Order: sequence, then structure tokens, then C-alpha cells
Amino acid sequence: MATEEVNKPPPLPSYPQLILNAIEALNDKNGSNKTSISKYIESKCGDLPADHTTLLSHHLNRMKETGELIFCKNNYLKAGASAPPRRGRGRPPKPKVPLPPGVVLSPARPRGRPPKDPNAPPRSPKPKVASGTGKPRGRPRKMARPEGGIGGSSTTIIAAAVRPRGRPPKVKASALPEQNWLM
Repeated sequence: MATEEVNKPPPLPSYPQLILNAIEALNDKNGSNKTSISKYIESKCGDLPADHTTLLSHHLNRMKETGELIFCKNNYLKAGASAPPRRGRGRPPKPKVPLPPGVVLSPARPRGRPPKDPNAPPRSPKPKVASGTGKPRGRPRKMARPEGGIGGSSTTIIAAAVRPRGRPPKVKASALPEQNWLM
């Protein structure tokens, strides 16, 4: 049992710590790329897991998202005081112009329609202005059909009411008179 503990290699530091150590040791002014970081970690720590490249990519992306590292031109830089501030996506907001001293802003108007004054006198309704043509606006109402028709006899109204709307049905072949085509 004592021999197993002796042969056991020391535990690896965390991947973020390994990555930061590699970037500090490589000390490149433009930053270090993923392959150089990976080679440095492999040279320092002999026993690495089989999925080392996947773990390295995952931790580099996570550190980039949290702001511990800056990704610039395919290189990773350690974020420091001299590093430019991290910008979000989209257009940056306009800078606010400072007001001169002594200027007091009026309170902002509330949004929406202002409430009615309960103490105000009731307003008289507006008189309706008739249009110049004398006709009402919009589509005219349907008129009821007159009993006798518009100058026609009652038979035309009945015939019109019996015939269905639309295209007439096709005449069946049995109703046609037979013709002798072969003469």
C-alpha cells in the first residue's frame, strides 16, 4: 500500500492555473496561441489526460468569456490593467455630455396619456358638420327588393328566382338526341 502512494504522480494544478502559468512563461508581447500553450503544458506536466486538447479549448473559451484572458488575433493575452476594456456585442452607446454646473433638470414627463382633471368643467360636444354633398359617408345600405320588380313582369322575377347561381350543370349524354355519325 505504501508503494502505491510513492509511485503516484503529484496532482496537476487546475487548467486555468496551467494556462496562466504558460502565458507568463512564454512571455510573448503579442500573446500566445493555443498550440504554444498546449506544448508548454505538455513539456511541464508529462502525464496529461487523453482529452487534453478538448479540456484546453474549453478552459480557454471559459477564461475568455469571464475576462481573465483577452483573445486578439488568434492569440491569448493575460488581462491586466493595461488591457483595453472588454466590449460587448453591438453598437456602443453614445457618450453622455456633462451638463454645466448650476443647471437643474426639470423632472421627466411621465409616459402615456395625461390623466383627466376631475375639477375641470365638462366640455360641450362638438357639433357635427355635414359634408357638402348631402350624402352619408360609406357604402350605401342594401335596399329591399320591390314587390313588382323594376318595371318587369312577375314571371321574370319567378324565373330569375328558380335558376340557380353560377355555371349551369353539364347536360348528360342520355338527354341528348342520338345522332348517327356513321352515314
